[in-house]
Amino acid sequence: MKQRAYLVHLLTASGLIPMMLSVDAIWRGDARLGLIWLGVAMIIDGLDGPLARRFEVAKHTPHIDGAILDHVIDFTGYCFLPALMIYHFELVPAGFAIIATSFLLMTSLYTFANRDAKTKENDFRGFPALWNIVVFYMIVFESGQGLNLAAIAFFGAMTFAPTRFIHPVRVVALRRLTIVLLAVWTFMVFAYLGLGRAALPPLMDWVFMALSVYFLALSGWRSWALRGGDEK
Repeated sequence: MKQRAYLVHLLTASGLIPMMLSVDAIWRGDARLGLIWLGVAMIIDGLDGPLARRFEVAKHTPHIDGAILDHVIDFTGYCFLPALMIYHFELVPAGFAIIATSFLLMTSLYTFANRDAKTKENDFRGFPALWNIVVFYMIVFESGQGLNLAAIAFFGAMTFAPTRFIHPVRVVALRRLTIVLLAVWTFMVFAYLGLGRAALPPLMDWVFMALSVYFLALSGWRSWALRGGDEK
């Protein structure tokens, strides 16, 4: 079992490989490929947690803090590389790149340092620093620089808001439906990145946005329904 625990840690660490491939793509000016590699890293991140719990990694490798390992890698892929993309691809107005990316990174630090970042039901408290997804929307849907700057300011501020954002895999409410819709959403993300938005039917935009609204609406509903405390 100890060997399996080490393999899980190795899987977690391997997330840095697609992240470095993302850096290479960014350096070569290929934003879509950079996002694809960040998506691969996100899939690895989604697998290592269940495996760590399944094989009791904390018990068998007590000298390695898997949470810190995971946080370091997640901050790189979810925050630092998206900030690099915002800077490199000039996604905000001229003169605001350093301010916007510094604000993004500094607010994200609170998410990773906050011991109460999750509720008992595995909702996130405040915006969970999913900047790779925010940058995906910016690049694929070609939103304007001013709108992008406003989005960074908004989501950065939402890091500290008393609202819930669902964990689409671990949250209990409507879990089966949410997981199915997440699988469809993920497939569509890779379709946008692999084929390009222009090659896809316009109807896909409407379906994709409807799925996006579902996740936001579920988060909003839980924020309202569970205001004042966690579920019992």
